[in-house]
Amino acid sequence: MTGPPDDALGLDTTVSEAGGARIRIVGDLDRDTADQLTEAALACLGTDPAPRRLRLDCAGLTWCDSLGLAALLMVHRTAVEAGVLLRLENQPAALRRLLATTGTARVFAGAAAGEDTTGARANGGPERAAGAPVPLPSPRA
Repeated sequence: MTGPPDDALGLDTTVSEAGGARIRIVGDLDRDTADQLTEAALACLGTDPAPRRLRLDCAGLTWCDSLGLAALLMVHRTAVEAGVLLRLENQPAALRRLLATTGTARVFAGAAAGEDTTGARANGGPERAAGAPVPLPSPRA
């Protein structure tokens, strides 16, 4: 199988009848391609009914810059707001390093482990679950 050209992003979206959706990411997630991922994920999350789970398969991800990371964070926030369980699967080492270096690994910790990131507790009350959006520190003046 051939991947996308070096400057392209390949996205393969599949939806199962069991209530799950998967977006396979192949190529570079950067300033030129981040909107493609965001649009594909928002399209999945905006369906009626929305999937119960959204898996982002990062096995084919070759590069992720700051705008790629921003796209992942936006997808995460939207998934949480929609009550959809988000998982980042097959994270390459470079993505794990980026998440750790930027302090955003904690945001995706539950998403990588498959924990509930929707913010719902077992008894139905709201609570920030592992992987739910965490306010980032304010920039120092």
